[in-house]
Amino acid sequence: MRLAESFRVAVEALRINRLRSALTMFGVVVGVAAVVVLVAIGSGARDLVENEIEGLGSNIIFVAPGEFSFGSAPTISRMRLDDVDYLARVVGDERRIAVAINSGETVRAGHTESFSTVVGANENLRNVFDRPLRRGRYLSRVDVETRRRVVVLGSDIARRLFGDVDPIGRQLAIAGGTRFRVVGVFEEVGQTFGQTRDAEVHVPVTTAQRMFGVDRVDFMALRATSSGDIPRLQKQVVDALERKYQGERFSAITQTQLLGTIGTVLGALTGVLAAIAAISLLVGGVGVSNIMLVGVRERTREIGLRKALGARQRDILAQFLVEAVLLTSLGGAAGIVLGVGAALTIAAVSPVPATIAWWSPALAFAVSAAVGVFFGVVPARRAGRLDPVVALRAE
Repeated sequence: MRLAESFRVAVEALRINRLRSALTMFGVVVGVAAVVVLVAIGSGARDLVENEIEGLGSNIIFVAPGEFSFGSAPTISRMRLDDVDYLARVVGDERRIAVAINSGETVRAGHTESFSTVVGANENLRNVFDRPLRRGRYLSRVDVETRRRVVVLGSDIARRLFGDVDPIGRQLAIAGGTRFRVVGVFEEVGQTFGQTRDAEVHVPVTTAQRMFGVDRVDFMALRATSSGDIPRLQKQVVDALERKYQGERFSAITQTQLLGTIGTVLGALTGVLAAIAAISLLVGGVGVSNIMLVGVRERTREIGLRKALGARQRDILAQFLVEAVLLTSLGGAAGIVLGVGAALTIAAVSPVPATIAWWSPALAFAVSAAVGVFFGVVPARRAGRLDPVVALRAE
């Protein structure tokens, strides 16, 4: 029996048992759709994080206390504001060193209030990170040295507090009543690690230290002059801080290292989600095998007649194997359409990102076809081994 004839017979068998074929394919459809959706969400999350980190700027080194690793408990910082002057000898230019402390506080303007992230920063933060201003100015060195009560607002918090009114020169209160004068408003930049940067308010780091009752800085970052200069600066900065703070450990992490670590974590998560979704394909394959075995039993006389008319064992094997592969391939195609549609819908109506990688539907379809081969072999071999005399006598 030629392959074309096997295909025609398989299509006819599926057409005759349309409902049973549809129900059998359902498990494959769900499995393939789940794989496509979960891989799309995982890929979208990875792309989102990469774009957010790259959007911070280029050639940036993040300095933090303790050994850097995901899942580890945060280390209390011993870094101080005078570390900027101390590290300036290593970096060569203190304008390329930014420090900050963060705290969540209620910000109020008139009768309108909103919860916001208050960032106490030095004047160099805008030099290190790409934070364009929409209007006004950023914090100055004089603001930091004299602990002025001035503030630069993110675009979102400015809109919430002042609406369409220009906030420059207006007053607002932070942390229960400390009043500040607005001197600048940032351009809209979006989110980083799920936190909107447009809801931040920046005040001089010295003012924030006095307001929060601390003398430390939680965060330090510096910008290298070139990517080739980064390894040298990493080592020199860590060595300098560990000499100053005897017995303490520090980490200097680049954007590439941060992307690599996060990419590894998200890649593993995507793989786990895809593996969980693939269980549906396994269940669907068992269903295909079961239905094909039932089909062999129902068509025993037909098999006997074909073998009596000269069909060889491999012809019968090919007939049922093609039927199983066609069943799972159709289910795989329907699952791809459903999965792509669901992923695009999720990305459109929710904050969950989704990126359709070309290899995801292709891999899902290939796996669905392989499921048909794997779970169709046993029923096909059983059909091919039937004795024609016994098959013709079957009721």
